[in-house]
Parts: sequence; structure tokens; C-alpha cells
Amino acid sequence: MESYTDILLVTANVGSLFDNVGEMQKEWLREFYTAVQTYKSRFVALHFQEVGGKEYMANMEHAENFIRSMESSEEMRDFDRVCTYVDSHFKAQDSFTALGSMYFIHKSVKSIFQYDFNAQEFKAVAGQNKFVGSLEGVTTVQKEKFPKNFWPDVSSEFKWSRKGYMRTRWLIDNQGLDLVNVHLFHDASNLIACNSSPSVYSGNRKKALRYVINRISDSDSPLPFFLFGDFNFRLDTLSLVQHLSISADVQTVKKDSSNEVERIICEEKDNDHKVLLQIETKLFAYLHQAVFREDNGRALLKYDKEMEAFKDVISEEEIVFPPSYPYSEDYSEPTQYMNTRCPAWCDRILFSLTAQDIIHKRQDGEPDLTYNTLGPNVCMGDHKPVFLCFPLKTNTP
Repeated sequence: MESYTDILLVTANVGSLFDNVGEMQKEWLREFYTAVQTYKSRFVALHFQEVGGKEYMANMEHAENFIRSMESSEEMRDFDRVCTYVDSHFKAQDSFTALGSMYFIHKSVKSIFQYDFNAQEFKAVAGQNKFVGSLEGVTTVQKEKFPKNFWPDVSSEFKWSRKGYMRTRWLIDNQGLDLVNVHLFHDASNLIACNSSPSVYSGNRKKALRYVINRISDSDSPLPFFLFGDFNFRLDTLSLVQHLSISADVQTVKKDSSNEVERIICEEKDNDHKVLLQIETKLFAYLHQAVFREDNGRALLKYDKEMEAFKDVISEEEIVFPPSYPYSEDYSEPTQYMNTRCPAWCDRILFSLTAQDIIHKRQDGEPDLTYNTLGPNVCMGDHKPVFLCFPLKTNTP
């Protein structure tokens, strides 16, 4: 008999939660618990990136306390099975990804199995299963840091960083699926991102994401999959800047000692030549920032092009929320963007074309799901978490 189980997928780059330990974490948890209750979730998958933040060596203990508080919280008491995987072994620089994946199973879910990649079979899930530190030898998760040659050698600041993916495989009420936590590379320099369309960074993200998709699809019987994480997808910066500065005077400032561009300044032709846009390596200051929030930034979605290369294998629900990054970490400005990067939809939940068939549809034939951000009006760090909730088609006896 066909039935369904309510699923909640959440992706969150939580780095700034640990660089600013305190009230922000409480706010974050309140928003998360509210979503779980609002959508009556029965299986919750929570994917973290940048566990421990920039100062992970000092902050990893805070991160583990944060995760422990969720596992034992009163709000999640009806989730009697929990599986936690946190790659916090930062001393292993060749494999450290700072990824964390948590899975909560409600007591009403009668049949839940997890795949053992070593034994190549599903095994029943019971109680709390927690793996924190090195995940080497943990057979119910696959984790990989991207090879060094995936990094673009375009900037001395672009170091081999904590980017990779983590995969788990599930059988929920007899429906199998893969859940993959992904963290792709960022734009190290706004100036370099402006050099070409698409940018060199976009090209390297494309290479890495194709690698992940090939890895999880490389079997005789691949399952439907959901990829959710910080893809670091950016707007086509060169095209966007050309659009924003179409009626402005543009000047390029170069360093005295070399021919290297140091700054791009766009000034309004009238209005006393007010600076409309200024771009530096880590500065993207646009005078009319509201354009990224008005109508959820819909007018700028045409510059969000990085998904186009993957439409042969993955899909995404329509985006109806503003860019998820980079938000101010000032509690009084929870909807403002920082002037460090061009706002973009970095945090996403994507799914295989085959996954469309296991999402329960309403009577009108439309998928019954919600795709949005958590905490749109409160400070959640520099990334707003993104969630997808939907009823998963299952086959309960």
C-alpha cells in the first residue's frame, strides 16, 4: 500500500555560529526546532558545513557541545533514533572536511535501515549512533575531500581548504535514497570572479560537482539522491556588474608596482558622481543593495547559471527566497547583506531526476513541498539555512 513519510532536509553553513558563540546559536536552534514542529517532520536530515568555523582548532569543542544539545533536546524527544557524523579530525589535513551530518528518526517511523558500504547491505537503525572525530573506518558513511588538483591556481589566497562531500544511504519504510552533504569552493577574489563569464571559480565548482554526481551514480543500481549543502554557486559576476553599471562611469585602479587590478569603481554619471559600486578582492559594495531582497531577488535569478550544466541529471524546486549569503552578523540587521561578496544563492537542495518520482504529489498532480530559508528575519550567521520539506512516497506493508 502506498503511503508517505514527511521528510525535512536542512542545509546550513554554521561556521559563524562558532566564531560568535552565544545568542546566535540559541536563535538558530529555535528556528530549527520550529521548522521540525511546523512541518510535522518524521525524518529530519541536517547537513552542516564549516563545523567549528574559521578557528576550528579552538572552536571544535563548542561545535560538539552544540551538536550534543540537539541530540538531547526536549524539542527532539520524540525522535528516538539519531545518527550523527561529524568530521572534526582537523589534524588530518589531507582528509579533513569540517562536514557534519545529523539524522533524526521519529518514533512513528517503524522501518528504518541504513546502508553499510563495507558489508554492502542495509542494517536496522536503533538508538543513538554518534561518530565524531575521524570517520575513517565508519562503514555507514562515505566521505571524501576533493583532490588538490580541483583547486584553481589563480590566487595566492586560494588555499587547499576544507571542501568535499559526505554520503549516507537510507531505506525509509522500504523507500531507498542517498543523502549527500556537499561543500564546494568559494570565490576567493571578487576581482578575479569579474574577469570572465563564467568565472574560473564557476568552472572548478562544475568539475567538483560532476565528480560527486559520478561517484554516487557509479553503481549497478543507483538510488534517487538529494544533494544539499553549500555549493557556493555565485551569480555570473561579470554579466551582473555590466548590468548594474550600465549607466555609470567605470574606472579601474591598478597597483603602482604592477599591472594588477586593485579596485573597480562605478560612479553614477549624475548625482554628484556618487559611488554606485566598488569592488575589491573582498569587497562588493553596491549602493542599492535592496535589489537583492526585493521580490526575493527574483530579477537577479537570470544571473544564477551554475545549475544549468547539470539539468541532465539533477533538478531543483523553484527558488522563492532571497540570496542565502552573505548576511550581516549584526543582530540589529538580520536581513542586511555584508559588503564582502555579491549576494548569491550559495546554499541549495538539489535532487536527481529519479527523486522526482518518490516525492508524493497532491491531487492536482503538483509536488507537495516547501523550499525556503530558516530564520529570514533573525540573525542566523552569514548563511541562512535552506530547507526542503516534502512527503516521501513509501511502501508500508
